[in-house]
Amino acid sequence: MNVASFTSPKFDPSKPSPTTTDCTGAKGISPKCSSQESAYQRDSFYIGGGYVDSGIPGQQIWSDQLYVEKLTPAKKVNKPYPMVFISAGVNAGAEWLNTPDNRKGWASYHLDQGYQVYIVDIAANGRSGQQLLSKYPLRIGSTDMINEQGFTAPEDFDQYPQANLHTQWPGNGSRGDPVFDAFTAGNVPISSSNMNVEGTMRTSGCQLLSMIGQSYTVCHSAGCTYTAIWSDACPDLLRANINIEPGNIPFTSLVGNTTVAGVGRTAARLCGLTYTPLQFDPPVTNCSAITTVEVGPDVPAKRSCILQSGTIHKLTQLSKVPYIMITGEASPHITYDHCFIEYFKQMDITNYQWIRLADIGIRGNGHFMFLEKNNQDIAAAINHGLRELNRNPAAPGHPVLPISVR
Repeated sequence: MNVASFTSPKFDPSKPSPTTTDCTGAKGISPKCSSQESAYQRDSFYIGGGYVDSGIPGQQIWSDQLYVEKLTPAKKVNKPYPMVFISAGVNAGAEWLNTPDNRKGWASYHLDQGYQVYIVDIAANGRSGQQLLSKYPLRIGSTDMINEQGFTAPEDFDQYPQANLHTQWPGNGSRGDPVFDAFTAGNVPISSSNMNVEGTMRTSGCQLLSMIGQSYTVCHSAGCTYTAIWSDACPDLLRANINIEPGNIPFTSLVGNTTVAGVGRTAARLCGLTYTPLQFDPPVTNCSAITTVEVGPDVPAKRSCILQSGTIHKLTQLSKVPYIMITGEASPHITYDHCFIEYFKQMDITNYQWIRLADIGIRGNGHFMFLEKNNQDIAAAINHGLRELNRNPAAPGHPVLPISVR
């Protein structure tokens, strides 16, 4: 497939318009700046949750709801399954709209292809904010340094060798650059109560899917924790689970990378992909019962993995949903996304595909690939892979994506 044919019209927001208006970054808000977004109808909803005690005698508040935007293409919906986007929460669901340099985002791309699009803010994040702060305490989502080193300018830091291949972020990726500043301005707090967020995403998320029907889910980074939960709790409602550099690395968290082995790693997600139990065989009610071991050498170019040891608890529902993982050539994830594959192999899960973008000729991408200069090429590759399922809604099996499983 020639993905270049899918690219959007050339647009350089760093150059002034004919009226000499500067439309770079946040300056694009000017009425003199034209929009690159597609035409669509927009509706918004709050899904799930219910009344709980407010702490004020005789008064209650609504809690555990998810904010959902429904975007309908102005032309018509011609795809049989909706596309549901879930962010990590560092930036809320708005990140699926236009990019920080005001190019067309992935929501518009898929609207152009005829998809009904839904954008979800995860629980206690963005417009899914919660009043019950005792249940959903907040913490900082990201900082300028985390953004530069891990997301927008990894090539400027000596942390892993593949970082030097990063070329696709618009602008220089550093503080003071208008595109970087626009991206960082979108950082919002997230809840430190992982278990409560997971519980709400399980119940309210599956409620959403039950209302809109079987859907493709597209998650990014830590947001992929929740599509894994949906694949476990309501697998019949997911047509395919598309994971953009999933952040729920089995049993561990890795922030960036360093030239010193072992640095940047912390224990996380006792249940493997989640903090709360999934459906395992043998069953697990307390994930502390799962024992683990570090496997493989830990070097900057390829990090070691944390896998199960002793009794192997196999996920019984996850494999019912096709799992597609996409990794950029220059992202920190290229050094550790292989750990998902090793984890799946250990549990005899085969219904997955790992797409390394460089293998299909899409080069230079970092962690926020859907905001980068070649974001339309990546979206086109995904759409190409889903086309066969769209043609035949009853077709079983895995989406045919433009790369073989390795």
